[in-house]
Amino acid sequence: MLVVLLALFTTLIALIIINLFWKTSNASFTSIVQGGIRFNTYVFLALANAILGSEGLVLSAIILAVAIPFVNICCVTIFAFYSDNNKLGFNYLIKSIIKNPLIIACIVGAAINLSGLGMPVSLENLLKILSKAALPLGLLSIGYALVIRDLNSSKGDLFISSLAKFILLPFFMYLFARCFDLSPLMQATLVLFGIMPTAPSAFILARQLGGNLPLMTSIITTQTLVAVIWIVLFLQLFV
Repeated sequence: MLVVLLALFTTLIALIIINLFWKTSNASFTSIVQGGIRFNTYVFLALANAILGSEGLVLSAIILAVAIPFVNICCVTIFAFYSDNNKLGFNYLIKSIIKNPLIIACIVGAAINLSGLGMPVSLENLLKILSKAALPLGLLSIGYALVIRDLNSSKGDLFISSLAKFILLPFFMYLFARCFDLSPLMQATLVLFGIMPTAPSAFILARQLGGNLPLMTSIITTQTLVAVIWIVLFLQLFV
């Protein structure tokens, strides 16, 4: 859990430093950050279970319980500092964090888990059906907003975001995991988490808080495709 927090925070700081030298617009930088530190939860859970087995799935659930609230707090904070929207002050920042549905979901899920109470079978089956629809619906919304020519016009920002996502974040995950002498399975789970493409929900946050929507859609689409290559490399190196 500490490795996850350290790696995500270090990657965020690296992006802020890079932005000092490779300056881009505030709206674009918020999208770059989301592309650099957000992750596709659905793909991660599916791959962890398929590649690393039940133990990897348990570790991935622990990672997500820590990473989802932390990443959402970081992203909303970046919007508060870098957005050109004057309404995004401290009060708005706190309200956005408290009302964030992903953070609320993590708290509710953790509370149910720690309480030891089970859910009714009908409710559990309903939630499973909804969860299976979440990823394709998110990708459909991204595809609808995607303009192909934007991929070419934002090559620099795409490069920085993908550099953070596929090089910096997995590198820091592996580095800190080795520093803490974690088991090979833990290292593999952390690296797999690090190479996950950014989440479709980044598009929603960018639309709500005034991010660069064309850039955000380009980042999500590009990373979803490029992640396939990194997953193949992961299989060669860690499995």
